[in-house]
Amino acid sequence: MTDDPRQLEKRLEAVLIVADEPMGVVSLATAVGAPVARVREALAALAADWNGEGAGPERGFELREVAGGWRVYVREELDPLIAEYVGSQAPTRLSQAALETLAVIAYKQPVTRSQVAQIRAVNVDSVVRTLLGRGLITETHADAETGAMHYGTTPLLLEKLGINHIDELPPISPLLDDGADGFDDLEGI
Repeated sequence: MTDDPRQLEKRLEAVLIVADEPMGVVSLATAVGAPVARVREALAALAADWNGEGAGPERGFELREVAGGWRVYVREELDPLIAEYVGSQAPTRLSQAALETLAVIAYKQPVTRSQVAQIRAVNVDSVVRTLLGRGLITETHADAETGAMHYGTTPLLLEKLGINHIDELPPISPLLDDGADGFDDLEGI
């Protein structure tokens, strides 16, 4: 790690821009490989810079210390602009593969990735990552024996479907072939 304070600030900016929750000073120091005291100084310098306290202008975002950590936020006066922008964006649709994977998880939960892959007969790794990223499924627990992660649905999915509980999904068994056709012919064998 160089002693250049601007390099430390640059590294902190990079970590903070991708953080999805407030990060404590110790976590930030570990992430950027710098002493805690230097990270505190750099955070104060970044916050002042972004607030326009130096030679540059005030930015549309700010660095706030909240919930025991630091995080980048849109400035409060720009909230209406951001709300309008986000609201005007066309919602992204799930692919057929994602819908099928989501249905398997919803009806079979808790279920492992390999179980979903067996049911769908395809690799579902990227689809599961997409569903996790969109907040429609969550990791529920790891299998004690195998360590395989089990997945289930989230309250966001219930909200999107307009239901209060997963039990309100329509029954699936009447819609699928149970595989019994053809076994009657085997009775005499």
